This record gives sequence, C-alpha cells and structure tokens, in this order.
Amino acid sequence: MFSKVQIIFQELAFKFEAIPESRKEILKKISTYIQGKKEQGLPINLVFICTHNSRRSHFGQVAAAVAAYYYGIENVRVFSGGTEATAFHSNAIQALNHLGFEVTTADQNIKNPLWLVRFGENATTTCFSKVYNHPSNPPKDFAAIMTCSDADQNCPVIFGAELRVGTTYQDPKSSDGTPLESQTYSARFLQIATEMMYVFSLIK
Repeated sequence: MFSKVQIIFQELAFKFEAIPESRKEILKKISTYIQGKKEQGLPINLVFICTHNSRRSHFGQVAAAVAAYYYGIENVRVFSGGTEATAFHSNAIQALNHLGFEVTTADQNIKNPLWLVRFGENATTTCFSKVYNHPSNPPKDFAAIMTCSDADQNCPVIFGAELRVGTTYQDPKSSDGTPLESQTYSARFLQIATEMMYVFSLIK
C-alpha cells in the first residue's frame, strides 16, 4: 500500500468512536453480509449506488477496496453505479490524488473515461460512471449500498441485490467552485472511508 494511503487508513482505524451508534447498526448489516459470504467461501460483491455515479459511489467503491485490503479480507469485489451515467467527477479524482492515490486514465479526451485508481503497487480498482445494472456490475448476489438519498428514495428495489442498505452521505457537489471545495471532497471521502474501515474491522 502506498505510504500516504496507509498512514491515513491506519489513523482511520482509531476513529470509530466518531461514528454514531445508530449509524454503526446500519453498517453492521454490511459486515454481517460480508461475514456470511466469507464463511461460505463465496465472492463478496459490493455495489455502491448514487444518482450520477460521479462522486460518493466512487468514493465508497475505492474506500471499500482499501479497507478490504487493509484487513486482509479476500474475495472482495467492489463496484459502483448510478440511476444514470455521467462521469467520474474531476473534483473527486483530485481529492483521491491529494490523499495519496494514483488516479490515471488512458484517454482523458472522451466524456466518460475508465480510470485506474491505485493505492499500492499491485492494489487497484477501476472507476467509470455507469448505471448500476451495467454489464460490468454483477447482475445478482451482491449488496447494494445506497450512498445518496435521491437514489435511495427513487430506487426502492435493486433487482438482483441480496441486501440493500442506505448509507447516505451529504453531496460534496455543494462545495463546487467555492474555497471549501478541496476540503469538502477530502472530508467526504474520509467519512466514507472511516465507515468502510469499521465495516471490515468486524469481519472475523
């Protein structure tokens, strides 16, 4: 794991007291799902869903990938999607770069490129905006983690999901074009990452 990313996630592992108990009860549902799949030796598919699949859902995907790696939980496959496709937002990408990730693409000249997010020499996840039922995402046997209230309310049923959990987060989009832009995006990723670290810390 890259040193900056490792240091950040090591610090997050000692900040679980900042998560409200009511929130922990929601997150434990994800842990229980992961634990069950692990005990059965089955793939652990997590799909993070928001409206545009541009910010929070990608943050969830990346944070879960790192948390699984950090705690040594194997067979975890992370995905993201939206109710519509747009693009992985540049402010979200910049936040990840600032936090020590390497986010690169082979073609920035297209509207919705495929981004490689690296957090270690051989530790990566790929991000691009897509609808949640895109062919690159699992069609069944997955946990749907709703990261925004709009998607949570407008998608009462996620077909193929074995578990649907609402872990909504405030949209960092509200800070776009303001002096707080960079701070807000980093803070939102760290909030999501803290919760994903808590989820995976409970796996035995």
